[in-house]
Amino acid sequence: MKSLRQLIQAIRPIEIIGSEKKNITNVVNDSRQVSQGSLFVAVRGCTVDGHTFIPLLQYSGVAAIVCEEFPEIVESSITYIKVENSAIALGVLASEWYDNPSTKLKLVGVTGTNGKTTTATLIYEMARLLGYKAGLLSTVCNYIETEAVPTNQTTPDPLTINQLLARMVESGCQYAAMEVSSHAAHQHRIAGLTFAGGIFSNLTRDHMDYHKTVQAYLQAKKSFFDGLGREAFALTNIDDKNGMIMLQNTSAARYTYSLRTMADFRCRIIETRLDGTTLSLNGSEVEVLFTGRFNAYNLTAVYGASILLGWEKEQVLTAMSRLVPVAGRFQAFHSPKGCTAIVDYAHTPDAVINVLEAIREITGSQGNIITVVGAGGDRDRGKRPIMAREAAARSERLILTSDNPRTENPESIISEMEAGLDEAAKNRTLSISDRRQAIRTAAALAQKGDVILIAGKGHENYQEINGIKHHFDDREEIMEAFKA
Repeated sequence: MKSLRQLIQAIRPIEIIGSEKKNITNVVNDSRQVSQGSLFVAVRGCTVDGHTFIPLLQYSGVAAIVCEEFPEIVESSITYIKVENSAIALGVLASEWYDNPSTKLKLVGVTGTNGKTTTATLIYEMARLLGYKAGLLSTVCNYIETEAVPTNQTTPDPLTINQLLARMVESGCQYAAMEVSSHAAHQHRIAGLTFAGGIFSNLTRDHMDYHKTVQAYLQAKKSFFDGLGREAFALTNIDDKNGMIMLQNTSAARYTYSLRTMADFRCRIIETRLDGTTLSLNGSEVEVLFTGRFNAYNLTAVYGASILLGWEKEQVLTAMSRLVPVAGRFQAFHSPKGCTAIVDYAHTPDAVINVLEAIREITGSQGNIITVVGAGGDRDRGKRPIMAREAAARSERLILTSDNPRTENPESIISEMEAGLDEAAKNRTLSISDRRQAIRTAAALAQKGDVILIAGKGHENYQEINGIKHHFDDREEIMEAFKA
């Protein structure tokens, strides 16, 4: 329980109607969770506006309501607090309610189109390998030290974020790593958080269904860096054309990493294999259990963040050799007949290109690449033909299939992907909407030395069809296919 006056002081309201001398029992942004003594924050969402529920709360026991505009009729027992942006207010109130947990540990945020999950997870793993207690907020799973907390969002809502961070603090965590999605930045889900550092991986086309333009998508990412404090570090991939844009208006200390040019943290690939890579990081050689140029970027970011967090260089390099790939990220499976399958979460054109080029760099002219890929329904339709075209250009055989069709017809999605193929590519392409059958077909076609890429779902263990999630795991499917 906290006093309303204490909470109000954190958000700097424009106007208040009613008494500030109240005790608050909880802070909520869902009207269905309102109980006696609640502080309700009316947030304007993408599909629902919390303000529409204000008139329904007069007999709910709600103590106070934070909103951007007052209702026509005010109830004398309720305190109304007007703010400029209720989404930002929610983030600040969530932090205040949980005693500002992000100030009690060192929180590192990772943003970018690709690499967020791997980079954030490896920072968490690095901290633990070095003997620190740490937490993780990620797409795959949230962790409070070793306790797994399931997730269904890249970046949760502010109340959930702060609740998890508070539990991390209670568990003695000194560090936490967090994926920061463009949606979260744009919707102010990270408002009120104090970051020790921010990392930018890269920016390519994604989420156009939400942001509409690449510029809006870029600005959402940039807003995360704009909000970093002077005590934080901002680490950016200078090889990405948008890398330096992220640093333009930040107050944080600025650092760069690169595989191609001079930077604060420089990486060179010495040798690469399907089961690992030899890297040179700022002149020090290290063997890692990761493959591909894109993973070299992720590991360079992890190395840079580790040094900037004050961890000792030699210990960091030793720990890097013990880091293991994240589930569903370039995860390899080997068949008895001598072919290999790679399961990867790649679900953007750039990610598919990166993975396929990594495979080709290793295999050279030995063996064929067979790619199984789809595109999610109810998402950016513009990337569908691009995904197919780029996959076909880097594969000997292409199998187009379902991803998570959601409410769309899988055949329609595949047709939109086929539109990106020329006649030559179409002759090397099969369209199989049943994902299980597509994976089994790829396994049947593969010969000794061939590599199958199963792209798009990675760690996911479900397939969403017409609003229902059915159990489906690409990793399980390819292992079964290899037994046949």
